[in-house]
Amino acid sequence: MATILVSACLRGVPCRFDGRHKASPEVEAAVAGRRVVPFCPEVAGGLTTPRRPAELVGGDGHDVLDGTARVLEDTGGDVTAQFVDGAHRALEAARRNGCTEALLMPRSPSCGRAQVYDGSFTGELVPGDGVTAALLERNGVTVRRAPAV
Repeated sequence: MATILVSACLRGVPCRFDGRHKASPEVEAAVAGRRVVPFCPEVAGGLTTPRRPAELVGGDGHDVLDGTARVLEDTGGDVTAQFVDGAHRALEAARRNGCTEALLMPRSPSCGRAQVYDGSFTGELVPGDGVTAALLERNGVTVRRAPAV
């Protein structure tokens, strides 16, 4: 049975920044028949639930990993270190469990794949990946966006 890393919020764990989850029948269908490893990189990186909203500023997750962008809260607090630490912990969990694929929360500064918020906290989206998605991709884990949530 294939094993897949899945954003914990998509599995019903109330770990999003707003203290809620995003479980859905579409996500359940997408992981049917697989062993699921739920993981929240933001919580693993030391952030609390609930927490301030955060967005990528100055680039996407690849840029954060390269040291040219940051992850900032809506109040200006810098949570880059927690996001990077959580991404490394997600990679460790994927490796430990033999995951070659991940299904991650859309638009998230950690888990977003192909599209993330632009850093203005206005709801605008730009092309790019979250920090965890970028690190997983760089290390050979295929990252997929979750179905509409």
